[in-house]
Amino acid sequence: MITVNTHEAKTRFSTLLGAVEKDGETILVCRSGHPVAEIHSVLKKAKKGLPKPNKKLAVKLKYNPTEPLDEEDLPQGCL
Repeated sequence: MITVNTHEAKTRFSTLLGAVEKDGETILVCRSGHPVAEIHSVLKKAKKGLPKPNKKLAVKLKYNPTEPLDEEDLPQGCL
């Protein structure tokens, strides 16, 4: 967390916003040593890579989903 006074926040606003946007920093703005505002990103950082598989949610199929269906397996009126 970066802490700045109001004058410094005004002077370095673009740089501070860049730190928030690029690095995910949080800026604490103080007046007379007392915190009055906090600047932080509203966007959540995207996770890198794929999530780890959850074995509890794994599904085992008892058929081959790529094989064609027989005509009797299709609902009426689909042909």
